[in-house]
Amino acid sequence: MKILEAIRNIFRIPDLRKRLLFTLGLLAVYRLGAHVPTPGINTEALAQLFEQYAGTWLGLIDMFSGGNFRQMTVFALGIMPYITASIILQLLTVVWPYLERLQKEGELGRRKITQYTRYLTVLLAAIQATMIAATLMRQSAASGVQLVLNPGLGFILMTVLTLTTGTIFIMWLGEQISDRGIGNGMSLIIFAGIVVGLPRAVTEVYGHQQSGQWQLHHIIALLALMLAVVGIIVWVEGAQRRIPVQYAKRVVGRRLMGGAMTYLPIRVNTGGVIPVIFASSVLTIPQTIAAMFPQNRYLTEMTRRLAWGEPLYTLLYIVGIIFFCYFYVSIIFNPDELADNMRKWGGFIPGIRPGRHTSEYVNTILTRLTFLGGIYLALISIIPEWMISGIHLHHLPGAAGQFVDTHFPRWLLEGLGVQFYFGGTSLLIVVGVAMDTVNQIEAQLTMRHYEGFTTRGRIRGRRT
Repeated sequence: MKILEAIRNIFRIPDLRKRLLFTLGLLAVYRLGAHVPTPGINTEALAQLFEQYAGTWLGLIDMFSGGNFRQMTVFALGIMPYITASIILQLLTVVWPYLERLQKEGELGRRKITQYTRYLTVLLAAIQATMIAATLMRQSAASGVQLVLNPGLGFILMTVLTLTTGTIFIMWLGEQISDRGIGNGMSLIIFAGIVVGLPRAVTEVYGHQQSGQWQLHHIIALLALMLAVVGIIVWVEGAQRRIPVQYAKRVVGRRLMGGAMTYLPIRVNTGGVIPVIFASSVLTIPQTIAAMFPQNRYLTEMTRRLAWGEPLYTLLYIVGIIFFCYFYVSIIFNPDELADNMRKWGGFIPGIRPGRHTSEYVNTILTRLTFLGGIYLALISIIPEWMISGIHLHHLPGAAGQFVDTHFPRWLLEGLGVQFYFGGTSLLIVVGVAMDTVNQIEAQLTMRHYEGFTTRGRIRGRRT
């Protein structure tokens, strides 16, 4: 088989073999650290009470930490502070001229921005660790369950030191993988944290089948749907809108340059998974605040309306994803700058005048593709959540809710009753990281005149 031959080719190349083994070794170190508990916490009591945090900011951290937060290990914060710091600096690049100048200085400027990202990661990790420690002590006092063995200032300082150090170590692991391994280190760490829950998901589905809640045809339908979703993700993530660009002929010294036709590729999903993370983070803020004040009935009612599957949550989630698609693309893609650079190098789009007309043409295409990409991200994100918790349209007020409750099937309104592991965000990350990693291995094999995993062309990567 071609895949087995490609794997053998990987181990035939000494440098590629060392990079692969180095990557796997550091990922194994990351998983070993997932079994080291944070001092002073009753992990069993925490696991019993964690279900109420599933839709909060803490639940989002747990997903990106690979379940480490649920067990409150030293890697409980995961890579989430680094992701947040990177997003913040990307946003500040637009409004802070100093960072914009650094970004244009090339490799030296990028190193400086990376250094600022590290500092901000440490600060955010310390703040999040403090919030987690305070929340655990507050919940321990409110529920009567001893989540914290010895509450007080000493516990807060120990938790901050432990979790912040764990985040710094994970950040170092990710950078080492990026420099000396294969693929993007940060993305691979998230990937490893997500796929490690696959055996638990398989066990859970098998338990439902053994208990009689699920029949064999239900499992087959679920697997078929998941495979179809993965196929759609692979197809869309590689989809591009190619804008033809013609370069005029010009004489440089004694050489004739230009005159070639090329393409400007614009991806359908230019923003990657970032808009989904933005929208999820914003929707978890009110739920997290409500979890800190469980006695407030207004916050409790707001939490109920913003739960998974509720119509208000679904509406805000879809609108938030589409909005952040446009917002993020406007930051990373500047049609005016693109048009100016094309004009400087003698490039033009056939049938479109250079300058402002080129910028407007590219902006129109980008706007349409971004809308399609937002709809695609919204569907991929909410379909798994609907399968988990259902579409609660019967909670609509008045006659609309009564009509839906009477005429719609219960499995559609209340879900399938199984917490299968891969949600929308997780699935996007897993498939995207896998495509990028295979793409890099494919490039290494092709460069050394070995056959890779594919027979026709290369796998297009994606932005994560």
